[in-house]
Amino acid sequence: MLQQLGKGVVITGSGAATPTVSLTNQDLSQIVDTSDEWIASRTGIRERRLAVPGQSLCDLASMAGERAIAMAGIAPEDIDLIILATSTADDLFGTASQIQAKIGATKAVAFDLTAACSGFVFALVTGAQFIRNGVYRNVLLIGGDILSRWVDWSDRRTCILFGDGAGAVVMQAVESDIADCDRLLGFEIRSDGTLNHYLNLSYKGEAKELVAGVSINQGTFQPITMNGQEVYRFAVKRVPEVIEKALYRANLTVDQVDWLILHQANQRILDAVAQRLKIPPEKVISNLANYGNTSAASIAIALDEAVRAGKIKPGDIIATAGFGAGLTWGAAIFQWGK
Repeated sequence: MLQQLGKGVVITGSGAATPTVSLTNQDLSQIVDTSDEWIASRTGIRERRLAVPGQSLCDLASMAGERAIAMAGIAPEDIDLIILATSTADDLFGTASQIQAKIGATKAVAFDLTAACSGFVFALVTGAQFIRNGVYRNVLLIGGDILSRWVDWSDRRTCILFGDGAGAVVMQAVESDIADCDRLLGFEIRSDGTLNHYLNLSYKGEAKELVAGVSINQGTFQPITMNGQEVYRFAVKRVPEVIEKALYRANLTVDQVDWLILHQANQRILDAVAQRLKIPPEKVISNLANYGNTSAASIAIALDEAVRAGKIKPGDIIATAGFGAGLTWGAAIFQWGK
């Protein structure tokens, strides 16, 4: 439930960054047995952006973060906390602190959060708690992934889906004596580890004997594997449920939603969720045709594009939901702007 006293949360800036290099469906047909028609009809994807050699997650995430900070009208030195939602960190120990240094957020503490394609929603909820508790005033939330690092480019079931990118928002505290000043209106987040095997980027190693009687396991992470049919079934059932739960917590109805921004995984999933919720197509934000599935970045990239295009305006109510590996899923209802 929302706090009735204390500090409210407002979302005041957004930003995004994607690589300039594009891999089209036609390009993919030269790598695996597929076609533009086959991919587009099943996923809605036409192209995806790929990070070039030497381009890091820190680079993309920092650019997105700087753009969000600029829109919010504050300086990097004003940021108290940076949360990076990612599954593809440049450094397994974490990348958020590198971003903190790169953008000059000298006063900020920074950490990574991993919840795969649900990462943006999970991080949004996490950042809001620091603000509501009065600990921090300005939080930079970044969702970013370079999934091309971990795609098996010979597997047409997965290589057609994923792209690289980063998106960000700035969340700020607003003094409030009533809950009406809080723009994060409701949320619900879930996990079910019994379904983990449907979508994996797993570690695989081999035993290595160090000395007699002492062995360890060394290896690396393996390319993404996915049971697409099961993930689809999971998403079209669970995502509408969690959005309805978040709306209930926000004391809102579906009719009051101005925009639906789902994790950009598959156009069929977006359409099915909207139909189940009875949300008309003109209220559904979709840009996956141009970027593919950018995991934790996808919601923030779609949000930023819609804001900068003038579609989303201050006061608009947005229902957003992420879903993916874990399996994890979650929804948040928020009002854009102060």
